[in-house]
Amino acid sequence: MALSVQDKLIDRAAATVAARRLMENIKRVIRGRDGAVETAVSALFAGGHLLVEDVPGVGKTMLARSMALSIDGTYKRIQATPDLLPSDVTGAAIFNQARAEFQFIEGPVFTNVLLVDEINRTTPRTQSALLEAMDENAVTVDGVRHPLPDPLFVVATQNPIEHHGTYPLPEGQLDRFAIAMGIGYVSADDERSIIKAQLHSHPIEELEPVLSPGEVVAARVAARATHVSDAVIDYALRLTRGTRHHPDLELGASPRASITLIRCAQAAALIAGRDFVVPDDVKALATSALAHRLVPIAGMRLERGHAQAVVTKVLEGTNVPVTEQR
Repeated sequence: MALSVQDKLIDRAAATVAARRLMENIKRVIRGRDGAVETAVSALFAGGHLLVEDVPGVGKTMLARSMALSIDGTYKRIQATPDLLPSDVTGAAIFNQARAEFQFIEGPVFTNVLLVDEINRTTPRTQSALLEAMDENAVTVDGVRHPLPDPLFVVATQNPIEHHGTYPLPEGQLDRFAIAMGIGYVSADDERSIIKAQLHSHPIEELEPVLSPGEVVAARVAARATHVSDAVIDYALRLTRGTRHHPDLELGASPRASITLIRCAQAAALIAGRDFVVPDDVKALATSALAHRLVPIAGMRLERGHAQAVVTKVLEGTNVPVTEQR
């Protein structure tokens, strides 16, 4: 259901409170990884999508489920497999014998939060079924365009270590994700806390929604209103353009990456309670927003973490502007 203009309006302070309420709710399940939670929430309020890449057992799927269950909207999950078809994602036209006509049956992509677990285990053909949905908030089936619910937030997970029976995401698909991030291992104290919290039941079983879909859309509108100075925009451009001429890369960050980096920085500023973006917002999100879009040269493509290392070098070689508070 489309939201009215009035539904999309929210006080900026209320949007910040909503974002922090969402983060605190997710932290009830994802413990000891506050930075990862904030980055994931930044992707949501930037209007983008999230790819979580890490080894098994660190909480990739749990982070996605926690975000989904914290929003009081519709939630669907796709377990990616090699035999998954595009129509299993988008839906299909089925012949209705009673009416003697074809009837469109919606697929799981018609939801507010879509979890695609182990996305690299399905074929490129099926992966591509998400391209239009992620970019245009719609799907086209049999020549008919169907709008998707607003908001639509796609959270995909994949294991970067295991390659047997997987299909690497193409560059065009990766570029649709605003943020690609890992979670990593927690400290010994946090791991002890996690074990104790799950002795009798899992915290996610008690998780309640704290935001409505309308509040998510309104917070996104508020984030877009965050002021970004020319100096900060130029800083983001120097970072993205710096990847395009790097000798270790065959393909650098796209213009879409520049836009997404700024939008994620706006969301981060909103979460921090500011009405303006500072260079540190851009710097903190640069690796998560840019690295997955980069293609190393042929001899370095198999080196895990090489793209992240390139972004780090670009960050180190780019002067950070000094901006004045508004």
